[in-house]
Amino acid sequence: MKVKLNSAEKFFSAISPKWGMDRLKFKAYDSYYGASTTRRQTSQWQVGNKDADSDILKDLPYLRNRSRDLVRNNPLATGAINTNVTSVVGDGFKMRSTLDREVLNMTDDQINALENTIEREWGLFANSLDCSVNRGMNFDSILNLIYRSCLENGDVFITTPRVSRKSQPYSLRLQVIEADRVSNPEKKIDNEKQRGGITFDATGAPITYSISKTHPGSSYSKDKNNWIGMPAFNRNTGLRNIIHLFDQKRPGQSRGVPYLAPVIESLKMLGRYTEAEIMAAVISGMFTVFIESESNDFLGNMQPTDEIGGASSDDDYKIGPGAMVGLAPGEKISSADPGRPNTAFDPFVQAILRQVGVALELPYEILIKHFTASYSAARAALLEAWKMFKTRRKFLVDNFCNIVFEIFMYEAVAKGRVNAPGFFTDPILKQAYLSNEWIGSAPGQLDPLKEINAAEKRLGLSLTSRTYEAAQLNGSNWEKTIKQIEKEKAIMPEPETVEEPKGAVGIDENMDEEDTDLETN
Repeated sequence: MKVKLNSAEKFFSAISPKWGMDRLKFKAYDSYYGASTTRRQTSQWQVGNKDADSDILKDLPYLRNRSRDLVRNNPLATGAINTNVTSVVGDGFKMRSTLDREVLNMTDDQINALENTIEREWGLFANSLDCSVNRGMNFDSILNLIYRSCLENGDVFITTPRVSRKSQPYSLRLQVIEADRVSNPEKKIDNEKQRGGITFDATGAPITYSISKTHPGSSYSKDKNNWIGMPAFNRNTGLRNIIHLFDQKRPGQSRGVPYLAPVIESLKMLGRYTEAEIMAAVISGMFTVFIESESNDFLGNMQPTDEIGGASSDDDYKIGPGAMVGLAPGEKISSADPGRPNTAFDPFVQAILRQVGVALELPYEILIKHFTASYSAARAALLEAWKMFKTRRKFLVDNFCNIVFEIFMYEAVAKGRVNAPGFFTDPILKQAYLSNEWIGSAPGQLDPLKEINAAEKRLGLSLTSRTYEAAQLNGSNWEKTIKQIEKEKAIMPEPETVEEPKGAVGIDENMDEEDTDLETN
């Protein structure tokens, strides 16, 4: 950056050249060292100024492929993905209808009956394998698959076709489309209107998605150059024909980035380092020797060992137990000592994993599944991780579960299986009917007794409800649990009261401490 002095500064510089030099330095330096182009530390740090799609789309194929390779072959990458899927999705989400009682003009009995009907009808659809197009997955299995695919690939697409089947009263089906299949037709270059296989309108909303009939990397299909343009929304209902699930980080971002993208290089290099350490340890475990010879007659008089099953003409020279080996003149044996195990290996790996955990929002203890600190430290790590897991659950609920549930309710009400007056005419009523909550797997407890005591105190202070505490403890429905307890009480007979035999020695409450000890003895 060229810096010039004004007239007044030139005048004072002539009087004091040192002042003039300091003034030049002051004007040349940036306010933020991180933005400086003259400091030695940042002078070679050149970065571009691009929008989200310009930064992402050209690198996305490499990021996807490398992310998948790490998940297949790198234990840490596999563990990070599995931990996310297991903690966020677990055994699935239970939909609980929570109708807006203030909006709907119904009695409590009518509300409860309608909530039970909605939950029953949703279970009929979601628990069936016919929920998917290929008749192989229910809703929870699809939820697990799409979240895993979203983490590995950056995004995933779910279509909502209608397929009638005799085994299912609902025609709604879900079909999962892998991210690679959505691309520009004929592999055209991205432009203002079409980027990453998505065509946008002037406001940036999606209009159509271009979906390849087969995966571009398929080894079994020859039909790789045909695309289908699918409208983003249904013209009649306004519902989504295709759900695009991805975590948007920047305004104007069209496609998602793999979860492992910030740590791909670190995990790959750490994997190579681990492999090198393992190989060095294996070599160190073997007694490897090298023959140093000054003659051209390699191994001189060295003879094969008497190994079990070995032949006298065997050329596989080994060290035998208690063997005496003769060497030619000028030959000597040198052993290789790689110095393993490396005592610095574990601290170094831990330091790298802590950085990886920060990027992935997984505390170090959660990332490697190793709790060696105190109860408080372990609980703090779990609570920190659950902040992220709860955020991810809400992301799935808002961007997938509620969208599918709305499409399902349209069909359920239209077919008369759910009686919801005003659902199609009044948006407020429709929202009241769609009100629900999704309950996932409970986080678990390090010390169940402490957790239950804490929940009891919260209930005593009216800071929470039994319904919430039951859901957090084990994911159960408190109302159904109460009904089950009442049912069990009706089935089980009351325990018989055993009368204390006459003459038995007891403790009188009026006795003092000394009498009590004496009587007890």
